[in-house]
Amino acid sequence: MKKNSVKNIRVNSEVQREMSQIIREDLKDPRIDPMTSVMSVEVTPDLKYAKIYVSVLGDDEAKEKTMEGLKKSAAYARHQLARRMNLRNTPELTFVLDTSIEYGVMMSKRIQELNHGHEDGGDGE
Repeated sequence: MKKNSVKNIRVNSEVQREMSQIIREDLKDPRIDPMTSVMSVEVTPDLKYAKIYVSVLGDDEAKEKTMEGLKKSAAYARHQLARRMNLRNTPELTFVLDTSIEYGVMMSKRIQELNHGHEDGGDGE
């Protein structure tokens, strides 16, 4: 299976959907923030490894605790994934904190500030 083949893309989206549900419903670790979202998933073509990119809405402490909880729950989450999906191999899960949404919000604020600064002190009329 090639990295960007139709099958690989389908497996990625299916794993993403199932992992979202597993994190939301099955993982009972109190460290995992309820506002945790699975942003994307990259499963290797041989189905041995999967990177799960998660976004956590909250402060740095909440993010750190959530990542800790996810790493500790990885084996259980993998077991749940194996029960839900019919794959030849169930990938080993690695959780990665995705900060792209935060970065986008921060950049939008900066652009807005620059635009307002330009409008306010622009041409001195």
